Amino acid sequence: MTANTRGAAVLTSATVVTGLIAGTYYAFACAVMPGLGASGDRTFIEAMQNINTKIENPVFFLSFFGALVLPAWALRKYWNDRRLRMWIAAGLGLSVIGLLTTMGINIPLNNDLAAAGNPAKITDPAAVRAHFENTWNTWNIARAVLSTGAAACLARAMLLLGKSGREQALYPPVLERNQTWARV
Repeated sequence: MTANTRGAAVLTSATVVTGLIAGTYYAFACAVMPGLGASGDRTFIEAMQNINTKIENPVFFLSFFGALVLPAWALRKYWNDRRLRMWIAAGLGLSVIGLLTTMGINIPLNNDLAAAGNPAKITDPAAVRAHFENTWNTWNIARAVLSTGAAACLARAMLLLGKSGREQALYPPVLERNQTWARV
């Protein structure tokens, strides 16, 4: 595997895992949270407590942290290519902001919900839910938008990489009307 192929593999992997994270947040925004929102307070709390426990698994962590590590690695690989560097750095920056949002807002809310204890024994489940639901949903949508933007930036870098790879080959050179060489 050549250095260019490895770089392309890293950029592709970065784009895929970033897209997976964006899709996770999107699914929560479009289906999971509206579905849970239709539930009673105790059911909502119990379901979110279970989701927050179960999402902490190796597969999710690989994609979650991969959406930071892989774009950073791709940025290092393509640092000397200004066009790619700008798009990869933008994708990485959006991913970092999304991570900070998750760590600064969503995870503390998840921890508050876990600390509320067994939903059957919570004295005021409506208050616990009110403290959690709207804020969590708002910031989940924000991180979905950030992650989607990050994936789009990385996809743009992939397109530019693909174009630059094709443009280097002149098989065979073609003379156009204005007498300049065209790349095929």
